[in-house]
Amino acid sequence: MTRIGVLSLQGDFAEHKSALERAGAQAVEIRLPYQLEGIDGLIIPGGESTTLRKLSDAYGLMEPLREYAKVRPTWGTCAGAIFLAREIEGQDPHLGVMNIKVRRNAFGRQIDSFVANLDINGGNYPAMFIRAPLILSVGSNVNTIAKLNDGRIVAAQQDHLLATAFHPELTDDLRFHTLFIEMAKTKSYPHLT
Repeated sequence: MTRIGVLSLQGDFAEHKSALERAGAQAVEIRLPYQLEGIDGLIIPGGESTTLRKLSDAYGLMEPLREYAKVRPTWGTCAGAIFLAREIEGQDPHLGVMNIKVRRNAFGRQIDSFVANLDINGGNYPAMFIRAPLILSVGSNVNTIAKLNDGRIVAAQQDHLLATAFHPELTDDLRFHTLFIEMAKTKSYPHLT
């Protein structure tokens, strides 16, 4: 069975674990560097990116996470996407491994949360945005997976790296979790279009 780690310091890691298990993977909570050994992929969940950074620093996880994400399947959702980004508008990057530029809290505060239907593989995908970032730009080696109706980018993939500005773990639609499990299992990098 494919073993997917979920960074479990803060945020909605329990929801990712549940989605992974429903999609047929074994979910493993990651809190310390040695726990990265033996997992096939890693999810960095939504939460608060600054808090996530402070906790990762406190637990000695920053360098191990960076080294893992450079070569192994890693998916960042919401704050996790910010964590992966090479460039964050107005601040220094965290892991800085994915060739995207993001803007934190691009859609407003918690009360401004919304659901948008995205066109994923020719079908609607109910994407939940909560204090979500926006992917402002992608490098030439990055594939845009999803955009809002106005053309703003909200999901992207760079080989083994996946970033979503929204929260797939909060819906019943398992397309993104299934894609990520497949990436981790086969070490090939198909993508949604």
